[in-house]
Amino acid sequence: MSDKKRVLITGGAGFLGSHLCERFLAEGYHVIAMDNLITGDLQNIEHLFGREDFEFHHADVSKFVFVPGKLDYILHFASPASPIDYLKIPIQTLKVGSLGTHNLLGLARVKGARMLIASTSEVYGDPEVHPQVEEYFGNVNPVGPRGCYDEAKRFQEAITMAYHNHHGLETRIVRIFNTYGPRMRLNDGRVLPAFLSQALRGENLTVFGDGSQTRSFCYVDDLVDGIYRLLLSDYALPVNIGNPDEITIKEFGEEIAKLMNVEFKPTYQELPQNDPMKRKPDITKAKEILGWEPKVDRAEGLRRTLEYFKEHVQVAAAGQVNNTPRTF
Repeated sequence: MSDKKRVLITGGAGFLGSHLCERFLAEGYHVIAMDNLITGDLQNIEHLFGREDFEFHHADVSKFVFVPGKLDYILHFASPASPIDYLKIPIQTLKVGSLGTHNLLGLARVKGARMLIASTSEVYGDPEVHPQVEEYFGNVNPVGPRGCYDEAKRFQEAITMAYHNHHGLETRIVRIFNTYGPRMRLNDGRVLPAFLSQALRGENLTVFGDGSQTRSFCYVDDLVDGIYRLLLSDYALPVNIGNPDEITIKEFGEEIAKLMNVEFKPTYQELPQNDPMKRKPDITKAKEILGWEPKVDRAEGLRRTLEYFKEHVQVAAAGQVNNTPRTF
């Protein structure tokens, strides 16, 4: 057997998971990607299939997880992550955050592996503290339409810390803020792919509320670097990874229109229930503990992402994909 370190990445065929697979392969790991393909897409990782140090397992971690051989690290990224997905499949969302996390923590314990879970800025809900620091407990409606995702992630953090404290398991928790880049699904409901694909098709940009709500967008390469550093660190409590460059949704729409060289024509719709009005990470811990901060500015990140969307939007348009955005 190879002496390469082996890493299991659940949700490996998804947006973030596929980029993580590439990063760990580049770092010399043997990568095992696992996905049930409910929201993931094999096209995201098909270019890796011929490699000896890559394998793919089609499996649902909420039911059962088996991986033969040694495992050094587990990264749990299996979960619907956009409102369109988790509003459509709320029970699966809750199960992968609870049962799936439990199964993987058990696997990590048996294998003696370190496990990193993908949590989210959504654990802060519609925050009353701005910017959001890791010590903030959040303002979440557990029975609202977003509760299936928010509470799944909050439970995921709780059970992970329980395994860390009770069993001495090596665990890491990353709280991911809005991230964008190539391989985002055109129809995933988040504001950036919706704005870009609407602009490419010459449509008005859909803005919820009055567009004054804010988001902070981090380019995927920066996020992956922060995750990699956190995994290899000695810090077990949650760490925010995101870009603190905050912008309103309306300003962001204007920015997209300028990038696309089209006129900004918004179509306003009612704000979804419990949609956060503010979102900006405090990344003090990431800077101090990991020596990490984002490097790719939004203009460059959007340019790279636009190239990807230009290649894919015609396919989406032909399929008449529903692209109404959320501000998640």
